[in-house]
Amino acid sequence: MRFSIIGRLAALVLGVAAVVSATSEPEQRPRVRDLGVEPGVLSPGPHNAITDVNGVRVGHHTLVEGDSVRTGVTAILPHGGNLFRQKVPAAVHVGNGFGKAAGYLQVRELGQIETPIVLTNTLSVGAAVEAVVGWTLAQPGNEGIGSVNAVVGETNDGFLNDIRGMHVTAEHVRAAIGAASSGAVAEGSVGAGTGTRAFCWKGGIGTSSRVLPAPRGGYTVGALVQTNFGGILTIDGVPVGEELGCVPFGLAAETAPDGDGSCMIVIATDAPLSARNLERVARRAMLGLARTGSYASNGSGDFVIAFSTRNLEPHAPEDRERSITVVENDHMSPLFLATVEAVEEAVYNSLTAATTVTGRDGQRAEAIPLEDLRRLFDDASK
Repeated sequence: MRFSIIGRLAALVLGVAAVVSATSEPEQRPRVRDLGVEPGVLSPGPHNAITDVNGVRVGHHTLVEGDSVRTGVTAILPHGGNLFRQKVPAAVHVGNGFGKAAGYLQVRELGQIETPIVLTNTLSVGAAVEAVVGWTLAQPGNEGIGSVNAVVGETNDGFLNDIRGMHVTAEHVRAAIGAASSGAVAEGSVGAGTGTRAFCWKGGIGTSSRVLPAPRGGYTVGALVQTNFGGILTIDGVPVGEELGCVPFGLAAETAPDGDGSCMIVIATDAPLSARNLERVARRAMLGLARTGSYASNGSGDFVIAFSTRNLEPHAPEDRERSITVVENDHMSPLFLATVEAVEEAVYNSLTAATTVTGRDGQRAEAIPLEDLRRLFDDASK
């Protein structure tokens, strides 16, 4: 194994602020590489996580209460300084626009992010926006600010969660931001992934990274996903969905879902990219999603946001002009490949790490069966 069980347990303890958890399996579940699958050709970073991009931090707040609240918040901080005063270049891409993401229009127009990126459930976007704005206004040095573009993404966790109860509060959002740290990232049924489903199984939070060879720049690309979508699951070319009877529209099983749902994708890189080329990176994230078996169904809100930790942009600069270094178009292809591979593996990790969760009205999302996966992978390797 590339990472120790102790390291991943530490990530769960440090990265998750859980209220109560009586519905999750007790064992620590593996990442896809722990099952012998190594997607792609590029190497991952030390943690195989979005936090391999220097300065990026991730925090979760997991909200599990009673028998029907199964939701949470995940926060991604592009750097540890004042994000409003030192904005990061960014771009967005909408693969399928069935969603309620906030703040994306200004990112598309200005090519900047000035707040933490927060993920939660569909009906908690408003609470998250208010919390991010309040958190930003309260940061030292932000006195007198009268406009903040909070960036919030969502998926609908209403199958397991009492989403109409709108249980996420500003306090929960601030807790996720406050829990943000570097290093290993907790995955599966945590944070904004607590109540989500993917394909026929429990989905959640997943992450992965890729490091380019030195001759290609040595840059790192990291991805984090909130999986809540359907399709016909394929893992590194193995037709898992078909083999396990999970095909949409009842083609293989009467209980199979119709493929609707959503996926939020966050891409980080330390490559110095313009907002235009960050948008090109964001578009490639959908290719990684497609590798897993998604076809971006009618009801799937598939949103991508990409940012670079280089060339920070000062708020209200005094100088009319500034000079920056950016990667040229002809050298972008390795970064595209890294993005596709990182997104693909992040989706797999969201599935293998997720625990079985029972929620609203006794409805249950089963963790993907590991023994079946091992059998399929073994058969494919023969």
